[in-house]
Amino acid sequence: MDSSYPQDLFCNRTGVLATMHRKEQAIAPILEQHLGVQVIVPEGFNTDEFGTFTRDIERSGDQRNAARLKAERAMALTGLTLAIASEGSFGPHPAMPFVACDQEIVLLSDRTHHLEIVGQAISTETNYSQKSIKSLESAFTFAQQVGFPTHGLVAMSEAQPTRSSQIIKGIMEEAQLTEAVDWLLKKFGQAHLETDMRAMYNPMRMKVIAQAAEDLVHKINQRCPQCGCPGFAAAERKVGLPCALCGSPTNSTLALVHRCIKCDFSNVTYFPNGQEFADPTYCFRCNP
Repeated sequence: MDSSYPQDLFCNRTGVLATMHRKEQAIAPILEQHLGVQVIVPEGFNTDEFGTFTRDIERSGDQRNAARLKAERAMALTGLTLAIASEGSFGPHPAMPFVACDQEIVLLSDRTHHLEIVGQAISTETNYSQKSIKSLESAFTFAQQVGFPTHGLVAMSEAQPTRSSQIIKGIMEEAQLTEAVDWLLKKFGQAHLETDMRAMYNPMRMKVIAQAAEDLVHKINQRCPQCGCPGFAAAERKVGLPCALCGSPTNSTLALVHRCIKCDFSNVTYFPNGQEFADPTYCFRCNP
């Protein structure tokens, strides 16, 4: 195993966390405890320029690209060689299209060792929701449904905002909600409400970010058997686990392919879930 990747690769190093939404509350304790990294947050760092959940500023590419750009900017600002960035996405669950989910990534970028490792988490425990309303009563009904005031709200003039749209974020009190909705109704005749999905206003999301940070630590601790590089994680899932009843291939996982991010060494693990056959419930032949 290559000795250029010591076990304490990140211990006693300072890493900059590219956030303005207090994500250090979820990420820093995990990285500090398990990796020995001292996490700092840059002052005046504006992550909104990389995209907003309110859609008035489009995200820079996909989740990973947006997180990478944040990390690069944070390193440029601080002169550090280690950065962490997080990015979330909300929408239909990839396996259950009718269920909303929160997909989070936490990316670690290490310029010293030329590494980029990403932790991921997906959860259906999210209050991601939105509604256009025409009365204050409807606004408070929606607010109650999504966990207000524990979770924040956003009020805006239209469902598809632009940079010039009227957007009021971080609503955490009844008086704020009343004032915002009254103003929008008088000026536009309607208001569009959404859950505020920024981490500091959404405790549900903060939990999923922490899960992604834990996954990052797990992947860092997985070393390539050939070169010792961290991040030897599953890069590909092979489906085709045979049905226990008829033997037909299903969409259940047959094998996982782990691949090194440096030397491209890979290995295949069959039956990673400890099951050699799939439940007939998931078989297209037995349960069409």
